[in-house]
Amino acid sequence: MKKIHQICVIGAGRIGRLHAQNICERADAQLRCVVDINDAAAEQLAKELGARWCSLDEALNDAEIDAVVIASSTDTHVNLIQAAARAGKAVFCEKPIDLDSEKVKACLNVVERCSTPLFVGFNRRFDPNFQQLHKAINDKSIGDLEMIQITSRDPGPPPSDYIRVSGGLFRDMMIHDLDMARWLLGEEPVEVYATGSCLVDSAIAEHGDIDSALVTLKTASGKLCQISNSRRAAYGYDQRIEILGSQGMIQAENVSSSSVVIHDKHGIRRDLPPYFFLDRYHQAYKIEMNEFIDSLNGQPPKVTGIDGAKALELADAAHRSFLQGRPVQMPPESEG
Repeated sequence: MKKIHQICVIGAGRIGRLHAQNICERADAQLRCVVDINDAAAEQLAKELGARWCSLDEALNDAEIDAVVIASSTDTHVNLIQAAARAGKAVFCEKPIDLDSEKVKACLNVVERCSTPLFVGFNRRFDPNFQQLHKAINDKSIGDLEMIQITSRDPGPPPSDYIRVSGGLFRDMMIHDLDMARWLLGEEPVEVYATGSCLVDSAIAEHGDIDSALVTLKTASGKLCQISNSRRAAYGYDQRIEILGSQGMIQAENVSSSSVVIHDKHGIRRDLPPYFFLDRYHQAYKIEMNEFIDSLNGQPPKVTGIDGAKALELADAAHRSFLQGRPVQMPPESEG
């Protein structure tokens, strides 16, 4: 008989709710409990999905629980990963592991000592369109990869209170794109150059952050990747990738609610892309959670703690480059 994996979700906000719902869709997984610092939120979500709510200690001491899904605020991730690892639970953790690279390294040391499977939630790797891009690169459909352009723009900036604790655009927003760049390039960037401005909201500048940025990555073999980020796109949530190879090009355009295109005397029109990341990446989140649950059967996680650490290192390098106005060299692989 196939094992039913018992899973605890930590964090009853919108991401925790989405992960909990996706867990409940699996025949071989059960949402056993929900944990949140807000007991009422945990109780409500657990009640809706037929689970129970409990304290963190109760969850970690529950021998029936195989895994925890960490969907709480970033500042709690490291402590929760370490506690779960010491309790012998497999871990799924939303990105980033932390905003401090040294804390991430210390956390991963604990994970390694405990032999804990750690899956990091870079959900964009699981978007079907982007997975098709990745497969086309590996299949050499356009020859040898030469250049990548990643465009990622939000419809509007988040609240000022969020900006204040976010860690900045490079660590909060662009970290997704930096992970995508590593995944698609197939080798580690050795040079990072970043420039940026505050063009959208002056309140963001007051927190010492920017809302518009361009970053160029270069690998040892000369492959190039440029990432374009903005906190404002009046037409919706802009998510596009273009890949140039020696024998052609691949593009992943924006996803819209309809593929219908109207041609008339007024012009050519189609639906705008979604305005919310949960709508755009709804399927990616579902596939991501399926992959995590599959990994509980013994196969290694597809996105590891090392991936989380390396994406943060690139974000840190981009931030240094922006402040210093020059390219930053990444440490050799042996030092990474």
